[in-house]
Amino acid sequence: MVAIRRRRRSEDAHEPDDRADDRAEDGAAETSPPPDPGPVDADPDADPDADNDPDERPFSLRDLTPVMLVRTAHPRQAVITALGVGGAAALAGRPTREFLLVVATVLVGQACLGWFNDLVDRRRDAAHHAAGKPLADGRLDPGTVWFVLAIGVFVLVPLAVGNGVYAATAYLASLAIAVLGTWSWIRKGFLSWLPWAASYALLPAFLSYGGWGGQDNGQPPEIVVTALAAALGVGIHFLRALWGLVPDNADGWTYLPLRLGLRLGASRLLWVSSAYTVGVVVALAFAATSVGLAQ
Repeated sequence: MVAIRRRRRSEDAHEPDDRADDRAEDGAAETSPPPDPGPVDADPDADPDADNDPDERPFSLRDLTPVMLVRTAHPRQAVITALGVGGAAALAGRPTREFLLVVATVLVGQACLGWFNDLVDRRRDAAHHAAGKPLADGRLDPGTVWFVLAIGVFVLVPLAVGNGVYAATAYLASLAIAVLGTWSWIRKGFLSWLPWAASYALLPAFLSYGGWGGQDNGQPPEIVVTALAAALGVGIHFLRALWGLVPDNADGWTYLPLRLGLRLGASRLLWVSSAYTVGVVVALAFAATSVGLAQ
């Protein structure tokens, strides 16, 4: 009997340890991480291009077609050129209505040039990821720009003729030279400045021959004013070329501003070009007020 009692006491003494082990195993089971469910299959009905869909982008005024057409027209250059030529007409003593006619003519002509330039360069702009180019990034259809360009030309011709037949001939010839300079191989080489000089050299003739209603034939422009206008065109070419030196160099172009930019550096070339252009503008204003536009 004594041996049986001792055996029971020994078994009772070991029972708390077994129960503690059971509780420890239960706690480990509760705190263990859940099993890995494995890779989750993608929804076969989901559209992988949904995040890149342009229709899903938030609305912006910049995406409106009229706004993109204005941006494609190079509005800054158009406004500055129109006001500059109009200011020259005002300094020459032209009345207000003729000043407004000159500004309108040049503004439409410059817009047409801007549209044409972006149409010609849209593939290069897309290849170089040029910013602010709706044609290059696909937001603006080329057919729309061609249509608006055609309308602009139909508006431009009567506006130009309104300044006089000779004046219209000079201005339309100036635009034609600018178009050829944009489209032809000459823009890539050393003589890239030549279309700019020839195009700007015809602007004094546009003013000196101009009048109201196409009735005034005017007089030939002063030679010194014509030469200074050509020099101004070269300066504008340098300033415009500065913003495209990197992609143009990558494409292997060798025009004069790029050659000088590689030697002087872009910052120094900007200062030199700006000083040159300002000096020509001052000389042009002095010549126009002292000797006049016309002979």
